[in-house]
This record gives sequence, C-alpha cells and structure tokens, in this order.
Amino acid sequence: MIRPEISEYYARGGEYGRLSAREGRLEFLRTWDVLTRVLPPVPAAVLDVGGATGVYAAPLATAGYAVHVVDPVARHVTDAATRPGVTATLGDARALPVPDGSVDAVLLLGPLYHLTDRDDRVLAWREAGRAVRPGGVVVAATISRYASLMDGFAKGYFTDARFRPLVDGALASGRHANGDPTRQWFTTAYFHHPSELPLEVTDAGLVLDRVVAVESPLWLLGERLDEILADRVQVDLLLEMLRTVEADPTLLGASSHLLTIAHRAP
Repeated sequence: MIRPEISEYYARGGEYGRLSAREGRLEFLRTWDVLTRVLPPVPAAVLDVGGATGVYAAPLATAGYAVHVVDPVARHVTDAATRPGVTATLGDARALPVPDGSVDAVLLLGPLYHLTDRDDRVLAWREAGRAVRPGGVVVAATISRYASLMDGFAKGYFTDARFRPLVDGALASGRHANGDPTRQWFTTAYFHHPSELPLEVTDAGLVLDRVVAVESPLWLLGERLDEILADRVQVDLLLEMLRTVEADPTLLGASSHLLTIAHRAP
C-alpha cells in the first residue's frame, strides 16, 4: 500500500513519541486546538485515516467520539486498537474500507504526506468525501514546501552533503525523495505549496473552508520552545495568539505543517 522505505521508516518506530516534545508537541497542541473547533459535537463518528498509533484517536475517544483508525502500517493498527474506545483496521487512504456517508468527520492527518503523485492525493481526498456524510467535515494535514530547508538549518542537517539534494528536490517539485530509511531525516514524502491545497480539494469534489498554519514560524524556536511548553500560562497564550493569525496566508509557507479544512456539500 505504501512505498517500502516509508513502511520501513514507520516499522522502525518513526511515529512513536514524535508529538510529545518541542515542535512535535506544538504540532499536537495546535492540531488538537483546531480539531476542537471544527469537528461536530460528540458522539459523532470520526474516521482517523493514517491515524498511526492513535495519538489523536485516543483523546478523541476520551472526549466521547466514536473513533476508527485506518492505517497502512500493521504495527500502528495493533497499537491503536489498544487505546480505550478506539477501533483500528489496516487500510489505504485511496480505498477506504467503509460505506458511503458512514461517518460524521474524516481526518487525513498523515496520508497526504506520502502520496507523491497528485492523482493519488486527490483520490485520498475523494475517498474521504465519499466516506463522510453530506455536510460532514474533512481535515487534512500537509507538510510545507519549505519545511526541510528551514529544518536543515535549525538542526544542522546541511553539514551532511546528502541532505542538500533532498531539499533541492522538494523545492523544485515538492518531492522529498529520501529512499534510505536508515538516514535520520524524514522518509519519502510530498511537501505541499499552500496554493496547491484548494485545487486538490476542489478537484476531489469537496468544498474548501480554509487552510491554516499549524505551528507558524514558532516551530523553529528550539530550546526556547521547551520553556514555553513547560509553562501552562505561556501555552494558553501561545494557543490564543496563534489562533488569531492561523489563517493569515503570509504565514502558511513558514509553518512546518498546514491543516486544510473542507466539507462535503450537503
């Protein structure tokens, strides 16, 4: 269902613990903040496509949602199914194993990263639209076209001569072609330019609501971000301030991740 190097990356634990510290923790908090504002009220049924180990599914289930995870990595499915209130199935975002209009919301918080062909991404969007009821919401996460360039300087990756060609490729075509799963960098992926997202949504037959920046440029703060995230007052202020500017188009490219919110026409 997915490329071998991607499967190996996740089989080696590439998703475990990623959202628990620093910029990953900021990504989680901001994504959760958006979800609490755009998902229908409990006890709605949520299909978490590419939900990995259930890091979002678990708190959604705790909040009262009926959550089912579909993921192409067997280890992820096994772990997600152990989360209280969460069910999980092995599957592909391009051919979801659910009936038409059977859920109230669909999350695509991972699949669009790894579908490097546009036709496959549009198909994943279209499948989400098929699975959700009329009027239901679809929320998709994507990685910014410029994420590897900025991350390369923030973390010193450019000291390895093999990293520059990955960045050049991503900037030219969106394709981050890391075919070696043993390297420390992210596996093979597609990095979106913000302008591509409305077109993918429209071509899939969905209605675009908005595109928002997840972390904004603050994901590059390094150790200072640790200090902020350790202070509840600062976290609350951070979330409040980022909420006010999340849809500003001038911030989209500088955020590591973007969330696109769309819905199926009633």
